[in-house]
Amino acid sequence: MAHCEQVPTAVRTVDSVLTRMRALDGALSDRDGVAVFNRVYLAVTEAVDRHIDSGRFADARAAIALDVRFAERFLDAVDAAAEDRRPPACWRPVFQFRRHPGVRPLQFALAGINAHIGHDLALAVVDTCRTLGCEPVDLEDEFDRVGDLLVSLEERIRDELMPGPDLLQIADPLTHLLGSWSLDRARDAAWAAARALWALRRLPDVAGEFTERLDAAVGFAGRMLLTPLPD
Repeated sequence: MAHCEQVPTAVRTVDSVLTRMRALDGALSDRDGVAVFNRVYLAVTEAVDRHIDSGRFADARAAIALDVRFAERFLDAVDAAAEDRRPPACWRPVFQFRRHPGVRPLQFALAGINAHIGHDLALAVVDTCRTLGCEPVDLEDEFDRVGDLLVSLEERIRDELMPGPDLLQIADPLTHLLGSWSLDRARDAAWAAARALWALRRLPDVAGEFTERLDAAVGFAGRMLLTPLPD
């Protein structure tokens, strides 16, 4: 596979986004829904950083650029909410319900993953291609490796945050919510969206409409995942 060109870039380092996430982790209440997702995402980013350092990415520079551009989408949404600006539609439910007592931690974790994979990942691929002067196909290996880490983490957080078997019955509404969303499907959709946006890059009006509709659709799914549930 071809690799991205070595084009000078001012992207921040993985360490810089890790520093931001760790600061958030220390500043936010454990019960804050944004804190729940941030802890999940911090673990993913630390895993990506370890894989980069150990040489498990064939193109480390592309992996770093994609990881940083991806993280910046979440951190920009955090900044927007803190400054009373409107974050993207995909993130609004997380910020709106972040302190709702009827929303369980697992719901916040999955709603954040939904927003970040369903919307942010596709845009991060396009951002990275523009930064490095390459095509989405040149990032496919890095995309797949990051996606594999997310899948393994999703399994872990379901184990850690899922209520015990005595609480989680087949009729429990959380069972139905969890069954309605799949990270694998979201990852496949993100790759298709990234390729479509790249193909539309010379049609900015069409690309903008596509992005807006993607954002709205992912936000709707996130709102469903955050449906308050009875104790």
